[in-house]
Amino acid sequence: MKRSILSLISILTLQGLGALLFSQTLTTYTVEDGLLDNNVHSICRGEADALWFGTQSGVSYFDGDGFTDSIEVEDGLIHETVFTVLCDNAGDVWMGTDFGLSRYNGTSCTTYTTEDGLEDNRIKHLYEDVSGIIWIGHNDGVSSFDGAAFTNYTTSDGLPFGGVGHVTQDLNGDMWFGTGLGGAYRFDGEAFEMFGADEGLPNISVRSIAVDAANNKWIGTNEGIVVLDANNEVSENHPSLIELPPPHVINPVEDVKIDLEGRVWTGVYVDYLVTVGGVAYFNGMQWIGYDESDGLAGPNVRQLAVAANGDVWSATSTGATRFSGTPASIAEALPFHPLVYPNPASDFITVALGDFKGSKTGIRLYDSFGRMVYQDEVLSTTSIQVSHLSRGVYTLELSGHVGAFQSQIIIE
Repeated sequence: MKRSILSLISILTLQGLGALLFSQTLTTYTVEDGLLDNNVHSICRGEADALWFGTQSGVSYFDGDGFTDSIEVEDGLIHETVFTVLCDNAGDVWMGTDFGLSRYNGTSCTTYTTEDGLEDNRIKHLYEDVSGIIWIGHNDGVSSFDGAAFTNYTTSDGLPFGGVGHVTQDLNGDMWFGTGLGGAYRFDGEAFEMFGADEGLPNISVRSIAVDAANNKWIGTNEGIVVLDANNEVSENHPSLIELPPPHVINPVEDVKIDLEGRVWTGVYVDYLVTVGGVAYFNGMQWIGYDESDGLAGPNVRQLAVAANGDVWSATSTGATRFSGTPASIAEALPFHPLVYPNPASDFITVALGDFKGSKTGIRLYDSFGRMVYQDEVLSTTSIQVSHLSRGVYTLELSGHVGAFQSQIIIE
């Protein structure tokens, strides 16, 4: 693992970008630190630095410094084993189990099951789209919930047998579903489009999909990651992300996430002949991997999450691990950073492109929950109206010919 990092330092020095300081730290949390259960299935980002952890014994709350609260069966949680957890834009926490869905509003839980219109109680994944609709991937397909009623999509609507294990939304507003037996599906609100072997996927077992700032879809399969570009055509293949013992040269991917710097992170796990796994991120040139020897809690990586401060967390069956101080990106070595002002702002922000000037630069603004609230392509200094946005901390992201840049903006 460390050889990859040293190689990166050499490459950057040869390119004249200067010496970058690396301070990657892995910190593992278990029941000894206040976690409800070491068997962690999922993590979601809450308000500020808060995180929620779905475990075998309920949900643990991390306030940024430590575990201070929990949601358990005695609090109204429908079942103690929580496979997926979602923190919505309103601040509520949604928890998916094999027995239905629970929603915690800060004081009490509300439960939803098939008796309330949900298609299947066996919940696999939860996601909130930009309009506030909650999407529920389950064993019979996928359901959406608008706060009043469920809309269900199953095999009769064009989805494959086996259900939906992952849900996300692209920058066009289309929904994407990962399935275990049929590949990836795009849903434009009216019809489903399948992406399988004929469309370039190396394997039709899709466990995660992440959308980057250029609307590329990084699709995690049982045989590595395939990237679909903005036109939904295959542009890249990444079969090997971390080193595994033979015959596991090609990596089965459990999860894919994009961090605040635009880096792609993935979790890999295999339990065939040997039990091995790890976490890796892509720096634009190569994958940098971590396993138990580097301080990862364990090989059984389930899910990743990106905290508000940029740290990346990994859920495993033997605890949770936080990655802090990830090696600086190439963009952080740019001699002339873009300027964003005023900050704080209330009416407009102005973006002076710096090194990005001279070619098309993508601008995107995300709220504290990672929702994109603005996007554009510009060639020079531009102003963005923000008076209609809610107060809070936002992330401005630029992407162009020199790389990527991010800055936090306070709107008051």
